[in-house]
Amino acid sequence: MILLCVRCYLRYALSYRDLEEILLERGLPVDHTTIYRWVEHYAPELERRCRAHLTTTSHSWRVDETYIKVKKEWVYLYRAVDSHGKTLDFFFSSTREAQAAKQFFLKTLAASHTRGPRVINVDKNAASPEAFAELKAEGCLPEECVLRQVKYLHNLIEQDHRFIQRLTKPGMGFFSFETAWRTLQGDEMMNILRKGQGQGVAKGDVGEQVAPVATLFGVIA
Repeated sequence: MILLCVRCYLRYALSYRDLEEILLERGLPVDHTTIYRWVEHYAPELERRCRAHLTTTSHSWRVDETYIKVKKEWVYLYRAVDSHGKTLDFFFSSTREAQAAKQFFLKTLAASHTRGPRVINVDKNAASPEAFAELKAEGCLPEECVLRQVKYLHNLIEQDHRFIQRLTKPGMGFFSFETAWRTLQGDEMMNILRKGQGQGVAKGDVGEQVAPVATLFGVIA
């Protein structure tokens, strides 16, 4: 039941009180604060356990940031997808500057399911080109990798933000940076599985998306 609640909250646009009512309808009285504690505990663990079982992405990156509200202030969720819309990685930052962009690039390069980029497409924010130049000079990026700022190519990542924005909207923002990051790790991983990026998981097959999560946590799907 705990795993079901966590998956549902991270996969669908539900509030904690929505889930409380759904469970009560099924004869399971669980307070919304308890569901919140489950999500905070298991969302990062879900992301950690699933990472080793993701399929490899392509060499073409699309990088962008979207806004997340924390304590009534906007902060930044860096995200990247490949040319097929598969999620590469994500990074949460209170600032939108070259150092944050550089940390995100390094995190994405280190992910086990990503390949070194042939091309990185970014928006007009000056921080990304600055971070790119630094990493190129340090030898962290392939020599042949190029940076592009092409609007129509950028549409793919902008459209991909919608799933995460839809999930965070019912909660009306987060009360702390740490709470937001723990939840977003689970949101992103459920989004990745929804796209069919898990090994042996087909896009659109809900049963196949549920089974590996259950297996990784040692329960029957």
